[in-house]
Amino acid sequence: MEKKAWAVIGSGFGDEGKGLMTDAISAGFGGGCLVVRFNGGAQAGHTVTLASGERHVFGHFGAGTLAGAPTFLSRFFVVNPILFLKERAQLIKTVKGNLPEVYADRDALLSTPWDMMINQAIEQSRGGARHGSCGIGFGETIERCLSPIYRTTVNDLSDMGGLIKKLNLIRDRYVPERLKAIGLNRLPSPFDTVLTDPEVLRNFAEDASLFENRVTVTDAGILNKTERIVFEGAQGLLLDEYHRWFPHVTRSRTGLANVLILAREAGIKRIDVSYMARAYLTRHGTGPLPFEVPEKPYEGIVDLTNIPNAYQGALRFAWMNLDLLSETVANDLGQARNMDIRPELVVTCVDQVGDSLSFVNGNRLRVSRPADAIRLACARLGFSRCRISEGPTRETVSKLSVQ
Repeated sequence: MEKKAWAVIGSGFGDEGKGLMTDAISAGFGGGCLVVRFNGGAQAGHTVTLASGERHVFGHFGAGTLAGAPTFLSRFFVVNPILFLKERAQLIKTVKGNLPEVYADRDALLSTPWDMMINQAIEQSRGGARHGSCGIGFGETIERCLSPIYRTTVNDLSDMGGLIKKLNLIRDRYVPERLKAIGLNRLPSPFDTVLTDPEVLRNFAEDASLFENRVTVTDAGILNKTERIVFEGAQGLLLDEYHRWFPHVTRSRTGLANVLILAREAGIKRIDVSYMARAYLTRHGTGPLPFEVPEKPYEGIVDLTNIPNAYQGALRFAWMNLDLLSETVANDLGQARNMDIRPELVVTCVDQVGDSLSFVNGNRLRVSRPADAIRLACARLGFSRCRISEGPTRETVSKLSVQ
């Protein structure tokens, strides 16, 4: 049987409905697929709402979980045992029966409390010049793990004694080195307490051990044994680490780059790709946002997931931007040499904009019926397939004729 692979990729700054689409695809496979987290970490906030009203915001677990699909945390994913266990406890209350299996690549990086601490301290010190971090230590984990002596991975969990020695080294040697390198002479309260409290290390070692017991540690070979694969992206193309708007980006490849590596290793020859976009543009955190508006652009906008927080602030809004959309998607597709890619555009939150949709095309603001604007977006992308979502559940996703 030929492998079937699907990739769900955000075209903007994240928050485009990747969780909704991953759930819909997984449900279409009857849960008989493997959801692969191919980038990012626990900072993802992928919301899935069921017709019954049950709702969960996914961070570690794949957004196909409520459809019964297991999750694979690939080597391109950054694991945070503390946040994984919190999410697992929430899901146990939501899912009827046993949770689907979670697999973790032994080479996936492992966050520590000190990565979270440094991340939050740095963002606070930047004041009005913040980069827009979520404050959970994702980028700091990657920075630390560039050094072999401080690098922590899921594989380290098999030797808890060795891991504890490494954690002591990170706390006592790496943290002062890193603080000096970034120009922080001292840690403000309460971060100074986190650094010196011995309970922090003990509690984290316990969480790390629990994490190992709750997942199956494996490698990318699991993809060779799976016939139905859904690659679930985190963040969006406008936050890719190589985007021109650095430093207001994530430290991750948000598009096809990692998908193509994993797919080729697994012998996958064709990938259906859903490029996700809202009917308006959003950004959570600082950085450029062309054609930004000072408040919600449509009265019908409802977003229960992206509430204001201390590190990213409130959700920001702009008009749907076909110029940005076509540029970023074309750049992403340009990487896919020697792979059969079959793309589609999926536009979510269409029910929230009413009878007319404002959008940017040719650097000018225009207005038309939502369906006409979305068809124009498909024409600019050169796509023959399109779907829209007119609600928060998988049942609201439908095909839109682009003719």
